Amino acid sequence: MTQIRCEWCEAEKVSEVKDRVYWELPDGSRAIEITETPSVFCDECKISYQSETTVKEIEDQLFLINTKNIGKSISYAELMTIPRLLKRNYFDFSS
Repeated sequence: MTQIRCEWCEAEKVSEVKDRVYWELPDGSRAIEITETPSVFCDECKISYQSETTVKEIEDQLFLINTKNIGKSISYAELMTIPRLLKRNYFDFSS
C-alpha cells in the first residue's frame, strides 16, 4: 500500500476526510458550496485539499450538467449523480 504524503509539506501524517469546499461555476456566475467532498487533511501543516482526481471529477461534472438547477449548497454525492448533458468533456485534451 502506498503511503499518501501531503502535497504541500510532504508530511506522512495525512487523513482522508470529507470536507466542505466552495467552487466557482464554469460560467463564472456564482460559487456554490459542495459538502462532504473527498479531501486530504494534513496533521502537520493543517491544510485540507482535494486530490487532482477529485478536482477533475468536480470540474468535469460542473461543466457537463445544467448548473442552473443547483442551489447554493449541494453534497458531493448529489452533485456527481446529476445527469450529464454530454457523456464526457470533449474540450479536455489532457487525457
